[in-house]
Amino acid sequence: MKRPQIVVHLCLAAALLCGCTVWDLNGSRPKKAAEPQAPPQSKLVGDLAVPFGLFPVNLEAVSLVVGLPGTGSDPEPSPQRAMLLDEMHRRGVTGCNELLASRNVALVLVRGILPPGVQKGDHFDVELRIPNRSETTSLRGGTLLETPLSDTAFIDNRLFNGKVRGVAQGSVLVDPTATDKSDRVLLGRGRVLGGGVSRESRSLGLLLKCGDETQMTPEQLRDATVTSARVANAINRRFHWFQRGQKIGVATAKTGKYVDLAVDPRYKDNIGRYMQAVRAVALQESPAETNQRIVSLEGRLADPATTAQAALQLEAIGTLAVPALMKGLQCSDPEVRFRSAEALAYLDRPEAAGPLAEVARQEPAFRAQALAALAAMDELAAGDQLRQLLTVSSVETRYGAFRALWTLNPRDPLVQGELLGGQFSHHVLDVQGPPLVHVTRSRRAEVVLFGREQRFLAPLAAINAGPRIMVTSTGPEQLTVSRFAPNEPDQKRIVSTRVDDVVRAIVAVGGTYPDVVQALQEAKAGGALEGRFEVDALPDATRAYDRPTQLEQHADAQASRVLPLPGQDLPSDQDQGGWKTAGTSSPADKTIAK
Repeated sequence: MKRPQIVVHLCLAAALLCGCTVWDLNGSRPKKAAEPQAPPQSKLVGDLAVPFGLFPVNLEAVSLVVGLPGTGSDPEPSPQRAMLLDEMHRRGVTGCNELLASRNVALVLVRGILPPGVQKGDHFDVELRIPNRSETTSLRGGTLLETPLSDTAFIDNRLFNGKVRGVAQGSVLVDPTATDKSDRVLLGRGRVLGGGVSRESRSLGLLLKCGDETQMTPEQLRDATVTSARVANAINRRFHWFQRGQKIGVATAKTGKYVDLAVDPRYKDNIGRYMQAVRAVALQESPAETNQRIVSLEGRLADPATTAQAALQLEAIGTLAVPALMKGLQCSDPEVRFRSAEALAYLDRPEAAGPLAEVARQEPAFRAQALAALAAMDELAAGDQLRQLLTVSSVETRYGAFRALWTLNPRDPLVQGELLGGQFSHHVLDVQGPPLVHVTRSRRAEVVLFGREQRFLAPLAAINAGPRIMVTSTGPEQLTVSRFAPNEPDQKRIVSTRVDDVVRAIVAVGGTYPDVVQALQEAKAGGALEGRFEVDALPDATRAYDRPTQLEQHADAQASRVLPLPGQDLPSDQDQGGWKTAGTSSPADKTIAK
């Protein structure tokens, strides 16, 4: 065999033996072929357990709304009437039938929902509606009497109550746009914002996938108990707090089947994220295995298709994963930057604040999650970024930033506000930006004025603040707030046209939160409110993110990289307004009251 042929055969043999090493025949040096590294297969808590306690608990009751202006009715004989009479007799009320016959009261069906993770003393909304075939024409102006809320069930055509889990009462808010000429159904429905108070703390936990304990042998039961303890210990290594210098973990192994979870304070407003992070905790890893997994997850973090799960697992690892997440902040892909910043926020890293605020300005699909992450941070940087968002043009971004800032620090002088009439929170924000009046119909009764000097445009036609209060013009710079009620002396307040003064005057003459909301709604409909008026304009957390294609990404890379300045919004920004149920999104929800 000739010498050149021997050399060639030796080269080929070496290539076969080396496997992943190839030779560049055009050059003279070998190159390592790129092979995807398989992620280490660490067993996670989620592989062994599923969440428990994330389902809502429905509470119901039959009760009485009083103080109606002649729009109530005497309820017809029914199981609901019988239940209400039983409750009234139990409380020692006399003349029950005469009271029910009054046109100033109405029987209502009350419903509340205890959310996951609710604690004893927490407030929640309650919904009211009149029964079918009821002659009550409107619940506007009424007040729900104190009502115990419990599980209910129909058995043999009788309604039975279970355990009392909450209590509700308060002023009834009816859609102010509803009239007896249109939307009459809405007049028979209402809400009491934050009117329910939980009497118990709902437990969160994990159910282990180990089968039925009653069917286990003693050996299997012992193994299940050991596994439950291992799961709890793994979670406590990552999630804990310190009380009087003592480390307290969030997880407690109750049985071989169930691990109880306390809520980590940083996740108290995002229970779903908390459960995801807990289930992403590794059951048992050596330091070397953890480092190897971080390297693997860092690669997956850079891929938009896997970035969400990778960021969550890195968040579950904790501070050791911070360098990998910091690299994600430098990625050119907006989804990767957001997922990295979100995970860093729940690790309380100040570097997350700027990128999250940028996402809140520019990407509607991630806006709700970005604001929630900012609210979870215990950093001054988060508060500074949220204050800047209070002045942007997007209504949902401004109000979402307010709610996040209030959640972050309710005592912040900018957003603290005050409790008017013991009924609702009133906030006057001294900020720049377009004038905006925002009210709520979910979670908490609240009026927020973005801009201190907002005014009604006088002269204005008379507007109603509930069935007994009227606001009228008395001059170019003055308004009169008057209250007329049967068997009560008339009341009158003369105030300036400032929205803040009018709101306070309505409360001063005995008005309620629903009365204030109706006055603002009618003023806007009549063109007497100079700024925008919005209701529950929170970002929609269910929006889908349209991930750009590779072709679009390539085109973006070739185009000029001019980004919006801080405070600017992209054309794709979508504001929400109008009366809507929280958590829903429909074309009607996006109608904005101009």
